[in-house]
Amino acid sequence: MVTNASLDIVQVSASDMANFSYLLYCPRRKVGAAVDPSFQPERLLAEAKKRGVTIETLFNTHGHRDHVAGNGVILAETGARLAAHPLDVEKADIPVFDNQMFSLGDGTLTVLHTPGHSPGSICLHTGNALLTGDTLFVTRVGRADLAGSDVKALYHSLRRLAGYPPDTRIFPGHDYGPIPVSTLEYEREHNPYLQCPDLASFIRLRLGDS
Repeated sequence: MVTNASLDIVQVSASDMANFSYLLYCPRRKVGAAVDPSFQPERLLAEAKKRGVTIETLFNTHGHRDHVAGNGVILAETGARLAAHPLDVEKADIPVFDNQMFSLGDGTLTVLHTPGHSPGSICLHTGNALLTGDTLFVTRVGRADLAGSDVKALYHSLRRLAGYPPDTRIFPGHDYGPIPVSTLEYEREHNPYLQCPDLASFIRLRLGDS
């Protein structure tokens, strides 16, 4: 658990596909958001109950089934509103867009539209933390060979994330790396995709690994 700008971040293992879900909340006012409940939404609900947190919003970083499968359970149990980018989730209660800000008690988070893995992929920025969904993993990045993927857009999204300070904490959508949470500095040193000098080399590396 990491505290950033009044928000606590709880990382939850949420499926046999190494998915991570997240609970973001204000520790003083005990209100928060769930992110990507995946196939085991009860784990997110248990974390919220343990901390006495009311989940007001459910964010999807993108619309792939391994991230959204538990939406119905979270929404039914909490009465939360679903927030997602309309290019990925058409029927969200709250369509989100780039640089949109949300309040969670005393804290805030900002939506970053980071297309590439999917057209409507988003990351969530709060304090010195980025929840990166399937855009950026620890030492890896999201696939770009799926329906709706765009390897050029993924490159530019990653360049945007690379502009954040080196101590920015990276909370990925899957447990695919050697550690569950890293920093942007760590990624710059260990992630070959962030070391590509140009778009052409990134495309060769990403499509060659797919």
